[in-house]
Amino acid sequence: MSKITFLGAGSTVFAKNVLGDCLLTPALQGYEIALFDIDHQRLQDSANMLNNIKKTSGSTSIIKAYTDRKEALSGAKFVVNAIQVGGYDPCTITDFEIPKKYGLRQTIADTVGIGGIFRNLRTIPVMLDFAADVREVCPDALFLNYTNPMAVLTNVMNTYGGVRTVGLCHSVQTCVPELFKHLEIDQTGVKAKIAGINHMAWLLEVSKDGVDLYPEIKKRAAEKQKEKHKDMVRYEMMLKFGHYITESSEHNAEYHPYFIKRNYPELVDRFNIPLDEYPRRCIDQISRWKQMREDLVNDANLTHVRSHEYASYIFEAIETDVPFKIGGNVMNTGLITNLPREAVVEVPCLVDRNGVTPTYVGDLPPQLAALNRTNINTQLLTIEAAITGKREHIYHAAMLDPHTSAELSMDDIIAMCDELIEAHGKWLPEYK
Repeated sequence: MSKITFLGAGSTVFAKNVLGDCLLTPALQGYEIALFDIDHQRLQDSANMLNNIKKTSGSTSIIKAYTDRKEALSGAKFVVNAIQVGGYDPCTITDFEIPKKYGLRQTIADTVGIGGIFRNLRTIPVMLDFAADVREVCPDALFLNYTNPMAVLTNVMNTYGGVRTVGLCHSVQTCVPELFKHLEIDQTGVKAKIAGINHMAWLLEVSKDGVDLYPEIKKRAAEKQKEKHKDMVRYEMMLKFGHYITESSEHNAEYHPYFIKRNYPELVDRFNIPLDEYPRRCIDQISRWKQMREDLVNDANLTHVRSHEYASYIFEAIETDVPFKIGGNVMNTGLITNLPREAVVEVPCLVDRNGVTPTYVGDLPPQLAALNRTNINTQLLTIEAAITGKREHIYHAAMLDPHTSAELSMDDIIAMCDELIEAHGKWLPEYK
C-alpha cells in the first residue's frame, strides 16, 4: 500500500484541502494517509475530519494518526510538510513586539525581514530532524514543503537535509486570476509566464492571441491607484519596475525598503498597508476555531471539493504519467541565470512519472533580478547562521534585509537580534 505522510496535520483546514483532495483523486485510492502532529488533540481532530470526508466521498484510502513521527514516515512515497514551530504564542508575538520597540514595523513577518529570519532559525533544526528520519525510513520519498519561510526551508532540505524537496505556494496559481478579476479583464485564453523567487516571482509575460496585455494591465492599474484598494503595493511596484509580483501587497510591503518608513508615515496610509496583519489573522483564527472545529470535525456529512492546491495534482501526475505543470520552488541549477546558483528559485516545472522537472528560464529583466537578490542575500546568510551556529551571521542576515537596514542603525539591529535570541529561548539552538 502506498503512503502519503502529512507532518503538521493539526493544521486541520489546510489538511482538509491537501488530503481531502487526495481522497477525491481516483489515482490515489487505496493509499494510507498517515497523519502526524505534536498536538495530539488537533491530530485526532484532523483524523476525524478526514474520515468524515472519506465516508461521504466513498474513498478507499485509510486514515491513520501517529504519535511517533518515524512510524508515520516509514515507507512513505510522498511527504507533505505544513508545520509551524513556536506558534502564534509565544513566537509570532515575539517576532512582532520586540522589533516594534526599535521602531521596526511588519505586516506578515514569515518570509524575510526580522520575523522571517527568526522563524527560519527556530524551524530549520526541526526540518533537519525530519530530514534525518526521511533518509532513514523513506529515502526515496518526494518531500513537498508548504511551510514558510519557503525558500530557505526548501533550500536547507535539499542542500543539508539530503531530501528531494519541492516548495509549494499558492501565489503562482492565483496571480493572474486575481489580477484580471480586479482589473476586470477576461482571462479566457490568456498565456502567462511566471518566474523569480517565492513571494517575489514575476509575471514576466502575459498575452492573448499573440497580443501583449501588459500595456492594458498597466493602464487599468494606474487608474485603480487613484482610490484605495488592497493591492496598492503590487501595482506601485509594477508601475515602477515594469512587472507584477505573485505575492500579496501586505507581504510585499515588508520585502522592500520603500513602503513602511518611520520618516514617511503617510506611505502606510497612501498604500493601504495593514501593519501587524498576521497577528490579527492569528487572533481571529483562534477565536473562530471552536465553531470551525464543530463544522469540520463533528460533521459526519462533511463533503469536500478538490481545491487548487498542487499536492494532489503532483501525486496524480506521478502515478498516472499524465503531465501537469506547476510553479515550484527548487534549487537554481542554472535555471535563472542571473540569480545565485545556491539560491532556491520559483519556476515552471513539469510533473510526470519522472517526478518534478524544473524548466529553464534564463535571465530575468535586470531590475527584477536585482530586487530578488536583495532578498536572497538575507536568505543565504540566515542559512549560514543556522548551519554554522554563528551569531554574527544572524546579524549579517538582518543588516542585509532591505526593510530592516533602511530603518535601523547597525548597532540597533545587533541589539534587537540579541534581544530576540534571548526572548526565543528554548525555541532556538545556542548561537556562539
